[in-house]
Amino acid sequence: MRIDAHQHFWLMRNRQGQWPPPDLADIHQDFMPIGLESSLKACGIGGTVLVQSLASLADTDFMLDLADRHSFILGVVGWVDLKAVDAASHIARLAGHPKLKSLRPMLQDIPDIDWIDDPHLDPAIAAMKEADLRFDALVTPQHLRALTAFAVRHPDLPTVIDHGAKPRIATGEIGSWRDAMAGLAALPNVHCKLSGLLTEAGERRDAEAIRPYAEALLDLFGPERLIWGSDWPVLRLAGTYEDWLAMCHAFVPSGHHDAVFGRNAIRFYKLDGSGKAA
Repeated sequence: MRIDAHQHFWLMRNRQGQWPPPDLADIHQDFMPIGLESSLKACGIGGTVLVQSLASLADTDFMLDLADRHSFILGVVGWVDLKAVDAASHIARLAGHPKLKSLRPMLQDIPDIDWIDDPHLDPAIAAMKEADLRFDALVTPQHLRALTAFAVRHPDLPTVIDHGAKPRIATGEIGSWRDAMAGLAALPNVHCKLSGLLTEAGERRDAEAIRPYAEALLDLFGPERLIWGSDWPVLRLAGTYEDWLAMCHAFVPSGHHDAVFGRNAIRFYKLDGSGKAA
């Protein structure tokens, strides 16, 4: 089965004062399952992982409700304030839903770039481990030092870096990003998503500009720890679902397609209900 391991749904009425702003007209509108299903069918995608886009418990409940009503949503990445005193109880409640697979603090939006490197998170992380949840890291290159320290402290927490940590493709910076990602890739509990790169490319949205970054991720994490995702509908700011998938098909050798475009997501997020460890 082919899996899209990173997509979003939202209703603008739930996002007053939140991203996306009105000037991003292509995504400043409602996005619900009916808007994605035709692309999934056309591309042979059998299931998705629905990822949070608001720092709210209500958004997570909204996504879990959608997952109850749409069978192609195989897993949900939700949100909990991991430093709240009642974080563990919220995690336990949400984890009672079989499609809750992971949690994602919105690290890219937190002013303190070292927020994740803090023992105050330990009770919440212990609750995540107890519930057999994964950790999605929404980061940019400036967060990679702190994320590495966090991943080292929690070697038994399966972790995935969203969007390749958003390298600065638009300016062509690659060396320092690759070095920092190499440190994370050396940790066996850390995986990475081949997603979101097109929207980081600015005016350099051609395959040859993005290829060095995609190939670096494949080289660092290998074909067993790289997971494809569309980042739809944010993807609409830079290209189409079909074109991004085709571009990634070209980046990844065909012998690794089953792993990168399906099997790794199923294994990491336990989408098949098998209970196999990531």
